[in-house]
Amino acid sequence: MRYQHPIELLAPAKNADFGIEAIKHGADAVYIGGPSFGARYGAGNELAEIARLCDFAHLYRAKVFVAVNTILHDEELEAGRQLCWDLYQAGVDALIIQDMGLLEMDLPPIQLHASTQTDIRNPAKARFLEDAGFSQLVLAREMSIDEIRKVAAATTLSLEYFVHGALCVAYSGQCYISHAHTGRSANRGECSQACRLPYTLVDDKGKVITENQHLLSMKDNNQSENLLALIEAGVNSFKIEGRLKDLSYVKNITAHYRHLLDQIIDANPQYVRASSGRSTFTFTPQPDKTFNRGYTDYFADGRQDDIGAFDSPAFVGELIGEVSEVGDGWITVNSEQAFHNGDGVCFHDAHGNVQGMRINKVEGGKLYPAEMPADLAAGISLFRNRDQEFERALEKDSAERRIALHAHFAEHAQGFALTLTDEDQVSVTVDLAKSEKIGSELAQNPDTALAKLKENLGKFGNTPFVCQEVELALKQPWFLPVGAVNALRREATEKLLAARVASHPRPQRDQPAADPVPYPQDELTYLGNVFNAKARAFYEKHGVKLIEEAYETGNEKGMVSLMITRHCLRYSFNLCPKEVKFIKPDPMTLINGNEKLVLKFDCQACEMHVIGKMKKGVTLNLGSIRPNSCG
Repeated sequence: MRYQHPIELLAPAKNADFGIEAIKHGADAVYIGGPSFGARYGAGNELAEIARLCDFAHLYRAKVFVAVNTILHDEELEAGRQLCWDLYQAGVDALIIQDMGLLEMDLPPIQLHASTQTDIRNPAKARFLEDAGFSQLVLAREMSIDEIRKVAAATTLSLEYFVHGALCVAYSGQCYISHAHTGRSANRGECSQACRLPYTLVDDKGKVITENQHLLSMKDNNQSENLLALIEAGVNSFKIEGRLKDLSYVKNITAHYRHLLDQIIDANPQYVRASSGRSTFTFTPQPDKTFNRGYTDYFADGRQDDIGAFDSPAFVGELIGEVSEVGDGWITVNSEQAFHNGDGVCFHDAHGNVQGMRINKVEGGKLYPAEMPADLAAGISLFRNRDQEFERALEKDSAERRIALHAHFAEHAQGFALTLTDEDQVSVTVDLAKSEKIGSELAQNPDTALAKLKENLGKFGNTPFVCQEVELALKQPWFLPVGAVNALRREATEKLLAARVASHPRPQRDQPAADPVPYPQDELTYLGNVFNAKARAFYEKHGVKLIEEAYETGNEKGMVSLMITRHCLRYSFNLCPKEVKFIKPDPMTLINGNEKLVLKFDCQACEMHVIGKMKKGVTLNLGSIRPNSCG
């Protein structure tokens, strides 16, 4: 039998309820923040809620991953270790971590996934992390399909890749602007999102290249067209960004990628879904309907134009037409789209800023906004960033997920037995004893009685199951009371539910190499994010001789790279030395108010470095990461 390759759809969960909905809408796994130490401030969850999510997920052979992916201070290590054990005991399938100090501690036998903040961009790093005991690698968002293929050739681990959602402009784990300016560290889950601010770009001669644009803000990731190529390159797990996104986003985007991946799986028998059951939806997934800054597939096919959301970091929405007339409290729009009361629409004003308005009432072709912006005029393009009808569809129960099973009802000497066997070959049997009322008389109309028996045995209502076939093996067409048959089916169903949870194949922890393998570098700068003595010991054990302390220690480092990014503003404004003759990669400057950041260009690596220094008085607030504060 040919090995079938599991393809995992990994969805975000702000909380347990969001995670449950993601699984209903087709996710094979969800990732969520625990009570603390997760790199998304405000996305934390108590252990009881995570356990509830695990119970639901495991019914479908879906997995729950918990992000414990901040860097830890020495005084936090023991709390971090205890949290890992608590999560393991709650039923979690894997931990997503960044801090290598945890590997030097007594951790539970749970799978470890290397966070994207470990900055995995090359085969050597991937191979090292495999030898260190990781089971899955979250690749850098900037990697091309060709680069992924080379990493896949160097490791046997499962590769996880972001396919949708917000893009950090910097290499994850390599951005320190937030900490330098505010004391809020991205590596500690508190990014202040300086990349979404407006900047003016000035060259080395003081010439203004562009003013008041969001020059470090990227469009949103969308790899819908690249899924098969990514699978063939070696990606196993397809990750949707968004642990802080709303529920309609989670439902819509999860359903969208479930549909696309199922098409690939159904057409290619070597691939299978990584969990059980099939999802059906009451709506048609439409990614354009939920929050995005415009879409890009980033560097999947190499460097390209137009990856930035320079005009606005807000959700502008889908273009729906042009304002044709402006009246007293109303407008008309040239559009083929239907509008609804409660729609949100917006436009770009004369200064390029986005102005939004809510439509209170729709009368035929007339729209009545709650407020009429002064800049609204005929000829302006109008966008819809809230489709009220679509949102209302997602507010309701919008998906069902059912596990296929086969029912076998047979007669034996003492009575009858109902056996339920599901698509994962989990099987249970429940007996029904013969009595004066059960199995003592023949049915008056055998054909009708047997048909009714099959119908009742195949009713699984609001359970997670759907019956594909009912097989009867009876010596005689006995009369069987409907109540007894229904009670037997319910008992068997409860038994099968318990058996599925109990037999969930929890992933095993991969063991590190018997002897510590050398780290790909023998020196680590502050970019290594070594924040505690255990992490230092880990790297020393793996041959690193010179280890600089993490930027978050707060010790003065002067003017350094606060951000390293593959996004290049020289390329964006046709000033790339590789593209235009006689252009030199001279430094440039980004200006936001009194804030100035120097841009330096490493053309050999094709990277842009954003240079700055720590503001006076900035200190790290360790209390912000204390247990139960955030995720």
